[in-house]
Amino acid sequence: MSIFKSCDIRGIYGDELTPDFAYDFGRAVGTAVEGGRMVVGGDARPSTPHLKGALIGGLIDAGCFVADTGLVPTSALYFAQDWLDVDGAIMVTASHNPPGYNGFKLKLGAWPIFEEELLALRERIERRDFRRGNGYWDRADVLPVYQSYVESFFEEGRSLRVVADAGNGCMSEIAPATLRRKGYDVIERFCEIDGRFPNRDPNPAVAKHVAGLAEQVVAEGADLGIAFDGDGDRVVFVDDRGTILPGDRALIPFIRHRLPTAQSEGERKVVYDIKCSGVVRDEIARLGGIPVMERAGHAFIKTTLMKTGAGLAGEISGHYFFGELQRDDALFASLLMLQILSESGQPLSALMADVPAYAITPDLRLPCPPEERAVILDEFHAAFADHEVSLVDGVRVQFANGWALARASVTEPLITLRFEGRTQADLQEIQAQVLAKAPRLGRMLANRN
Repeated sequence: MSIFKSCDIRGIYGDELTPDFAYDFGRAVGTAVEGGRMVVGGDARPSTPHLKGALIGGLIDAGCFVADTGLVPTSALYFAQDWLDVDGAIMVTASHNPPGYNGFKLKLGAWPIFEEELLALRERIERRDFRRGNGYWDRADVLPVYQSYVESFFEEGRSLRVVADAGNGCMSEIAPATLRRKGYDVIERFCEIDGRFPNRDPNPAVAKHVAGLAEQVVAEGADLGIAFDGDGDRVVFVDDRGTILPGDRALIPFIRHRLPTAQSEGERKVVYDIKCSGVVRDEIARLGGIPVMERAGHAFIKTTLMKTGAGLAGEISGHYFFGELQRDDALFASLLMLQILSESGQPLSALMADVPAYAITPDLRLPCPPEERAVILDEFHAAFADHEVSLVDGVRVQFANGWALARASVTEPLITLRFEGRTQADLQEIQAQVLAKAPRLGRMLANRN
């Protein structure tokens, strides 16, 4: 089943992802938790009520008690698992995918779920190996409690002006209300819930999707723009000059705010994903922190945050994780960014003015037969064995003036490359070294160009 991904389930509604599948998935999860207690929520997509109803039916028929939170952001659902003290949580969402998609984000116990556990559920569905029970469900009004919890970490800020772009997703109502209660002047943008996402793509990490937000921030004289994804667990920031901050650069104000007051070794650790700019590692080290690089992906970053006791984590996609929460939370991140601005008395553009912008490429996607990928990556590794090399995800080679990363795609017959240099000349030099020392990878890159 192609809808089973490495950390969640996602696909086009009506193909493999149907109410019948949702019912069976609920029975499989209910069997795995032995008819325990589950909390379920969903996003605003038109297909979500159909899938959520069938999912809950499957959980009940496996003997589970189900608390239904209704339409909530994913971060609120994960909060609800702790608040209700239940065995697991399932969010019906396709996150930032287009409206025709949907899926399930699953959490069992305290830890994120990984591919092995999802494959075990798939095999159970294929075997039709389900327990029978007589569960029941109830509604759980979690949003007021969740909002109060997040707000409790912050004092009322200066009267900053913020443009909140919810993209018609799950944060449409909760984000403006929360920000206003903390004293901020909120200008709403696409804050009417509509899971068809009629105004912009639900993925704000693509700059063109939030170009209109950037223009509005400047036109309104706002101090900050914030844009959430479809299920409200990722956020992208726009500074007062309309500059869209990539997720790794937006991590820098959090690092500068947290590390100077870190008291423990855990609080000094910052987890970041392998695709982040080297400026993140450099800034952590400059402030006496401990950089911890991890594989890209929500489940991997969160697991490492929890295992290492880190105080902060972030990834280039716009997920920001906080040690006091033990998870990511886009609303918390937004309030923290506004608190940083309030305390500094400076605009975000000024706070970012001394952060260097290294020369970095996007992911370069190179077609490659699956049977050849391992050989090519091994050749790349061997060619630079005398360098600092990370094998956390693919092969990442550290140079004095930048890095090169090669990874095999888990979903397509591709190798993806990404390069960074401190300057454009450094970037070109690193690419030239890869072309010369790793011939097969070099030829693939040269043919692409």
